[in-house]
Amino acid sequence: MMSAPHLSHAPPALKASEQPRYPLRLRLRPKAPTTGHVDGAWWPRTRDLAAELPALLAVLAVRLGDIPRVSYNLTEWDSAPRQIAVGGIRVRLSGFWSRPEHTVDVIASDRSRTTLLVVPADADPFVAHQAMMRAAHRENTDTVESLLHNRKSTVDVIRQEVRAL
Repeated sequence: MMSAPHLSHAPPALKASEQPRYPLRLRLRPKAPTTGHVDGAWWPRTRDLAAELPALLAVLAVRLGDIPRVSYNLTEWDSAPRQIAVGGIRVRLSGFWSRPEHTVDVIASDRSRTTLLVVPADADPFVAHQAMMRAAHRENTDTVESLLHNRKSTVDVIRQEVRAL
């Protein structure tokens, strides 16, 4: 008697072959000892994690090296495969209900972790810009919630940007 072929229920790894059509919306803190809740901010254009990650990981790989794993909050993204291929590297995507909202953790091969604030794709551009600039500020210690909901004045944001230079 012949056994049935083994079928995997896991989706195959996706290959990132297309270059992004738009500039990546990413701000990172300067390299320095880490403080605070996040190491920068990312404003994806959609809720499709598999489509958004290749461009992000390509840019982050310059700073972090190979990135074999990304963890994310399941409620904030459309369904995603368990892994994707980016630059010949298989990246495991680990979705958790318990992950802090509005963040992704990018884990490099050396096990260093970069936590990014994820600005919702449908956020108001002005609010998104403010949140990203504050998240990337060298001395920022704001929580994720306050970064997304704190409405500083334009003057405060500009002063913060000038101090960062």
